[in-house]
Amino acid sequence: MATKQDILRRSIEHIDIKQHNVVALVDAMETMAFSSRDLHRASSIYERMLRDKDCAVILCLAGSLISSGLKQIFVDLIRNNMVDAIVSTGANIVDQDFFESLGFRHYIADELYKAGTEDSVLRELMIDRIYDTLIDESELRICDDTLKEIVDSLEPRPYSSREVIAAMGAYLEKNGKIPAKGGVDGIVWAAYEKDVPIFCPAFSDCSAGFGLVAHQHERQTGPKVSIDSAKDFYELTKLKIENPTTGLLMIGGGVPKNFAQDIVVAADVLGADASMHKYAIQVTVADVRDGALSSSTLKEASSWGKVDTVYEQMVFSEATMAVPLIAGYAYHKQAAAERKGLRLARVLDPVSV
Repeated sequence: MATKQDILRRSIEHIDIKQHNVVALVDAMETMAFSSRDLHRASSIYERMLRDKDCAVILCLAGSLISSGLKQIFVDLIRNNMVDAIVSTGANIVDQDFFESLGFRHYIADELYKAGTEDSVLRELMIDRIYDTLIDESELRICDDTLKEIVDSLEPRPYSSREVIAAMGAYLEKNGKIPAKGGVDGIVWAAYEKDVPIFCPAFSDCSAGFGLVAHQHERQTGPKVSIDSAKDFYELTKLKIENPTTGLLMIGGGVPKNFAQDIVVAADVLGADASMHKYAIQVTVADVRDGALSSSTLKEASSWGKVDTVYEQMVFSEATMAVPLIAGYAYHKQAAAERKGLRLARVLDPVSV
């Protein structure tokens, strides 16, 4: 029988858009058809979004993106002022990005294990599978414990997920798990440095949830930390009110997409004169016919008063193929060369967590 070391041999490597100029390739897609032409238009919209000096850019992340090799792209977007706020699933931020910042890796599943016929072997060895990617379950447990340690250190009260994720960034700095001290770069750390707020509206649906459950179980009826999802929504809405012109770059759908789109309606409920999101791009493989959020078109969102239809584009493509092209196009076109970081975390919380 194979050992854990036999199976976890080749690590996932994150693609670096800085090393691959895709401008000519994407421009050539303009005169093609189907998804290629859609991808070119989405890339052009993202470029326009970044050149609009009044626009706050919100990046939405759903699906298993960091484990698939896309982490460095999102880090580069943050560091190059190409994104001002992030709304994500908890798994991308905690189980995958923060997990790697702690020094762990994701691994390539050989064909034998990718097929699913050997999942019982993986279970026995405490290896978790995400299609063709593998994670060491024992390392994930360390991530859970680390989240509990962070939460235990906070003043007992309700927090937005953004506040706890900022504390995660502070933990990485305090414990030397940053590039300047030999650590690896990541989304949580880059966002902490650049004051880019990260929201995970379903924060407990990941290793953070296990850490929070352990924290609350230990505290029982005593004072404890909790996550306030209404505070998440309110803080996101405040960002919309403060930044009337907004653009969405959405990878996948689900909760991140819904929260980011809904802040327009929430601002209206609060009496603010908030316009629809001026720009919107969504990359998804979901079928529109089932009415699910991941596949609901941006034109459909316009009927709810969430997204304008002048600069919107759906790209029906798998993220690991589309995102490097869209992001790489804007990066090498230097669309953000004159952008300044909005540091929106300071708008929400002038004092560090």
